[in-house]
Amino acid sequence: MRIARQRRCIESFAWENFRLWFEDAGMSSLNPKLTRRNAIGAALMAGVGLAAGGVGPGLAAEKPLKGNLKHSVARWTFPKQSVAELCQTVKGIGFSAIDLVGPEDWPTLKAHGVFSSMCNGAEIGLTKGFAATEFHDQLVERYTRHIDLVADAGYRNLICFSGNRNAMDPAERMANAEAGLKRILGHAEKRGVMLVMELLNSRVDHPDYLCDHSAWGIELCKRIGSDNFGLLYDIYHMQIMEGDIIASIRKNHAFFKHYHTAGVPGRHEIGEDQELNYPAICRAIRDTGFDGYLAQEFMPQAPDPVASLREAIRLCDV
Repeated sequence: MRIARQRRCIESFAWENFRLWFEDAGMSSLNPKLTRRNAIGAALMAGVGLAAGGVGPGLAAEKPLKGNLKHSVARWTFPKQSVAELCQTVKGIGFSAIDLVGPEDWPTLKAHGVFSSMCNGAEIGLTKGFAATEFHDQLVERYTRHIDLVADAGYRNLICFSGNRNAMDPAERMANAEAGLKRILGHAEKRGVMLVMELLNSRVDHPDYLCDHSAWGIELCKRIGSDNFGLLYDIYHMQIMEGDIIASIRKNHAFFKHYHTAGVPGRHEIGEDQELNYPAICRAIRDTGFDGYLAQEFMPQAPDPVASLREAIRLCDV
């Protein structure tokens, strides 16, 4: 009798998970001809199966994340999914933020309960940034307007870029960037928006980019002297340019307001086939008391990009 009761309990649990999975997949309702017994049988035939203590991973809910780090994923790395589909993907994995999303997609994020962890859309481009005075007036106009959009939407982080060297001395470019950013920092401070300059590599992906070493970006932060300006420490880019990732995070974390990931070399998955130890890196970030977002920005190479994202989150959930 006890075995029979256990089986009924297991089947009830499996049926409920099957129903929830079906709804989460975007189907409005189950086929009325599909009985609980048939559904469980179909799941078994599909290899989902029941275990003695519960249901297999295909039906069971995702294991809750630890919550020590806030996770996100860059929008551009999932081009085959709509914003709405990507919202469903991240919620299904167990987190609720997407990086590098502009105002046109914020209503979709809000409808799905997903946060815009890094806003974009104010920049002219990666090569035309605050280090060149000829772009200052245009950038000031665009960023002033965008700061208001970000604040009014209830978001905080807004990305910006140094732009390229263009054969100019880095010290002169530093002075230019400082002057240009200070024209909008007062407004950002008033509206509670964080301007975050991304560190990019100039060796592989972005030739001639100026803010390509953490030391340059940190010096700019010190000159600006505002709590509303900091750096996006892209682990992939900085591994290429300077390495020493964990030591840099421990020493300079006060200047790092946001993190991006990707595997080196290749900018693909962050698993064991690349050179960075992401669990160790994420433990170092966690131990600094970081309360911002760690965003996955690798380009999925495996046949199932969602599985790659799920595995990346698992590796970084320390």
